[in-house]
Formats: sequence, structure tokens, C-alpha cells
Amino acid sequence: MKLSTKGRYGLRALIDLAGNCGEAPVSTASISARQDISERYLEQLMSMLKKAGLVKSIRGASGGYVLAKDMKEISVGDILRALEGSLEPVECAGLDPDGECSISDSCVTKYVWQRINESISRTVDEIMLDQLVEESRKNCCSGTDKRVCRN
Repeated sequence: MKLSTKGRYGLRALIDLAGNCGEAPVSTASISARQDISERYLEQLMSMLKKAGLVKSIRGASGGYVLAKDMKEISVGDILRALEGSLEPVECAGLDPDGECSISDSCVTKYVWQRINESISRTVDEIMLDQLVEESRKNCCSGTDKRVCRN
């Protein structure tokens, strides 16, 4: 499985947003500057994350984005699926009850694909956004500097 820049940059952006979100919304310009992501591309990613119910946009002069849920409730899987779609590295018709696979009954490789798919899902669903924010602070920040650094 290989993630596109949507998944990689979107995850970085949400870690940044969560780490810098206090009472005020966080602008895409500030995330863009800290994460070295094109603001135009970042707006596209934030739109996808908004559609998935992970962020909310606040309009106005001091507008920007805030998390739509507590960061303890947002998993890496939620973020990646919102940006990438399915995380399954192999689509196997034999795993789909309605799939049209002529050898499904005798194919044993479908169990390999199923285990890989389940393992990826379990892993990304167990890692929560708050854990990544905490790791980012431990790894990148010193003293009173509370910025979430570029990953």
C-alpha cells in the first residue's frame, strides 16, 4: 500500500491543526507555512476532511478550521479514508459476498489479502490524533515552544 500526498499531507495538516487549535480557528495560511504545503492544495484537503465531518470551517477575518470532534475520537484511519478512500492494498472479488470471482471457493490467496486488509485497518484505527499530537510535541518541541513541527 502506498499513500498519496493527499493522505500524507492531510495527516500532517490535521496533526498541526489539532496541536495549534485552542479557542481560535487555525488558518490554512498558518498550517501551510508550518508544514510547507501549498495553501491551495491544503484547501482541497481541508474540504475533503470537512465533507467527512472531521473539521469545521469558520468564516470571517479570524476564521479558519477547527476539529469537528475531540482529537481523541479521530483515528488515523478516519483521516486516511477521508482523503484516500479505501485503504485496501488488494481488491479481491472473492472477499465480497456479491463479488463475481469464478475461483472464490477454491482460492486460498483471498485469506492472505483479507489478513493484510484487516491488519492495516486495525493499525490505522488504533492510532488516534491526540497520540500523534503528543508524539509531535515530545519529538519536536523544546521548552515553552508548543508548535507542532513538520513531520
